[in-house]
Amino acid sequence: MATRAPELPPKQERLGDDSEYDDDEEDEEEGEEGWDDWDSDGDDDAAGGGGLLCLFCSTRFDSESSLFSHCASEHRFDFYKLVKEMGMDFYGCIKLINFIRSKVAENKCWSCGQEFSSNSELCRHLHASEIPQLEGKVPWGDDVYLKPFMEDDSLLHSLSVFDDDEEEGYVMPTERGQCSTGNGSLAETHGNHLNSVIDDGSDVIGRFEKAFTVESTAAECSESLAQEPSDKQLKIARASAAASGIKSVDDNYFGSYSSFAIHREMLGDKVRTEAYRDALLDNPSLMNGATVLDVGCGTGILSLFAAKAGASKVIAVDGSAKMVSVATEVAKNNGFLYGENMEMEQKRDTQVISVVHTKAEELNHKIQVPSSGFDVLVSEWMGYCLLYESMLSSVLYARDHFLKPGGAILPDTATIFGAGFGKGGTSLPFWENVYGFDMSCIGKEVTGNSARFPVVDIVESQDIVTETAVLHSFDLATMKPDEMDFTASFELRLSESGTPQSGVTRCYGIVLWFDTAFTKRFCKEKPVNLTTSPFSTPTHWSQTIFTFREPIVMAKEAPLVGSSASVGTDQCPAVIIRSRVSIVRASEHRSIDVSMETTGIGSDGQTRSWPVQIFNL
Repeated sequence: MATRAPELPPKQERLGDDSEYDDDEEDEEEGEEGWDDWDSDGDDDAAGGGGLLCLFCSTRFDSESSLFSHCASEHRFDFYKLVKEMGMDFYGCIKLINFIRSKVAENKCWSCGQEFSSNSELCRHLHASEIPQLEGKVPWGDDVYLKPFMEDDSLLHSLSVFDDDEEEGYVMPTERGQCSTGNGSLAETHGNHLNSVIDDGSDVIGRFEKAFTVESTAAECSESLAQEPSDKQLKIARASAAASGIKSVDDNYFGSYSSFAIHREMLGDKVRTEAYRDALLDNPSLMNGATVLDVGCGTGILSLFAAKAGASKVIAVDGSAKMVSVATEVAKNNGFLYGENMEMEQKRDTQVISVVHTKAEELNHKIQVPSSGFDVLVSEWMGYCLLYESMLSSVLYARDHFLKPGGAILPDTATIFGAGFGKGGTSLPFWENVYGFDMSCIGKEVTGNSARFPVVDIVESQDIVTETAVLHSFDLATMKPDEMDFTASFELRLSESGTPQSGVTRCYGIVLWFDTAFTKRFCKEKPVNLTTSPFSTPTHWSQTIFTFREPIVMAKEAPLVGSSASVGTDQCPAVIIRSRVSIVRASEHRSIDVSMETTGIGSDGQTRSWPVQIFNL
């Protein structure tokens, strides 16, 4: 079901849910541990105590550019040239770096494979060699090279080879079907952004064709730069890239749910699990004798509830082979597993669960779907910020293809909320007093990083300083898949509880959460609401935090001072924060992009807008 995301700096995020996937182990929280990882500035880098380590020798550098300049001059390895010629994307660069480090560790030449007795001999060989014209499949194409070869490799974290292009070329999603470039002009929609870029310059065509296909050669790349491919070629390239990328992400996605830690966390989330339990067990008119499809069953807890509630048949679907075997054993041990080979006289009415290893989209290739469709579709699909992991698309596919007309989908509504948070919603208070020492300089850097990366964490209710706004509501029974992408405009004013005695406070960003509901439409006897609000019992989803580049000073009412100061400062507090947030499915399968536009409005109507912020989950 829903997962926790991969780690979101500077705090950790998680994956999680009782569904087809599972999560990476959680890292230790920043600030509490990991002091040995802190890199000091200055001479320590030169001495080898920090900085970016050369790919081939033991020299360290303060910046990526100086490192790769050294590699080009001393080791005949021109990273930027190779990236351009091969049309590599960000992940291709990561693979290349890890591949080279693995070969250098064995004193082998990354390009020709020749082995040497020492690193110095290897470096002499590299200095005298040239970058070869690579033919056929590049040796770093395997996804195994996405895993860092060197622990805490600072180069991987600081890699910025695409930063300029991304900042200039990124089109911010706004309305569904349109995008804004930040200055108000309209461009192509997020989903068609790649096409508009291709049309703008033939050099990008080569990059597009080669960005995800590791079998491309340098010669082919040069040829594609000079010659625009046909529509058919572009369609084939797109399809190949998309299929390859989706398969890789799905393999990692479903595989990550094969560990039990995340399932323990999800099952232990009483708010989540009891909401589903109550909706299934306390609505007999819906569940008695029903045929049920459980999408992303994980351990099978929802299927067990459905069987206990009196369902006549339950099909539990999961993409993780390990979790399918686990759910099968769990159902068997609890007397709910359906056995085709069991004699009819031996079967009991409770033996109704069948567990199927497949993605929801391919269910009809695995089993005979009931001709009239399932009566009930249940799934715990929600992720961070509701839509992270985009499992909702699989649920909607199952609804459209396997649920009978008028059948129940549980839950059947979902709503995203937002509010402004104060200083307590950041890590600043921690850094201001670390065992009696002022480390606020670290806190400022951490908060600066948070302005580029979303943070998944618990926000205490007392740290919410504005009123709550509704961003968007979904009707799961009727919505279309493209409605997952949306733009919401809303205004935030200081709440009574968020206004200190001074009348002025600082808003550090916007926090999002969601509710899902099992409404009376289907749950007539007992409707249920599941909330992840900071004003309620915390859940494993926590909340998703989007930090402003700088805090905005707010007041409930600000006097007209006639000051020339900027809105949102102590001299001219904002009385309203007007925001526009867009959430769209990212080009990377199962990820989402979030853009945030922020405008402060003073008491005299004066406004101040901040640059658009782009976040990726």
